[in-house]
Amino acid sequence: MEVIETSLKDVLLVKPDVHGDARGFFLEYFHTERFADKGIHFPVAQFNHSRSQRGVLRGLHYQLLRPQAKLVQVVQGEVLDVAVDIRKGSPTFGQYTAEVLSGENHHQLFVPVGFAHGFCVLSETVDFLYLCSDLYQADDEYGIAWDDPALDIPWPQDSEFQLSSKDQQWPRLADAGDVLPVFGG
Repeated sequence: MEVIETSLKDVLLVKPDVHGDARGFFLEYFHTERFADKGIHFPVAQFNHSRSQRGVLRGLHYQLLRPQAKLVQVVQGEVLDVAVDIRKGSPTFGQYTAEVLSGENHHQLFVPVGFAHGFCVLSETVDFLYLCSDLYQADDEYGIAWDDPALDIPWPQDSEFQLSSKDQQWPRLADAGDVLPVFGG
């Protein structure tokens, strides 16, 4: 397994070892000890699977009272996956990193607590997996506007995005006020 720092020091790109032959392949999606050896201490509390179609954009989401670190991976299809540092006081506040995750490259993205997360689907369909460090609570869901011009995220320009009604209404980062995590807090 190779772990690579992204443009945001705390968000990590994980390239698992893939063992393949004419029959197919095998990889370990998660191994507590191997991740800990690479400096990723990640208790798993919830495992999610979403399926989406081309043009779906989900995000940018986070939780505040029960924040979730996430290890995400695509098992079929392709997405542009984005993490944004929304920790007040962070030296990288408002900066993002974006990675293409696909069923072919098997890459994973580790998104720590304090970052908003989202993705848009680049393929016809995608199956997207999330390991989460805490349980989801609907009344603790927050978000940042996916198209906040201050973030300048390079979403594909050739798409008309399909968003949930919630994802269409999140505030810009500058307008999020007191519902942001605090760096080092």
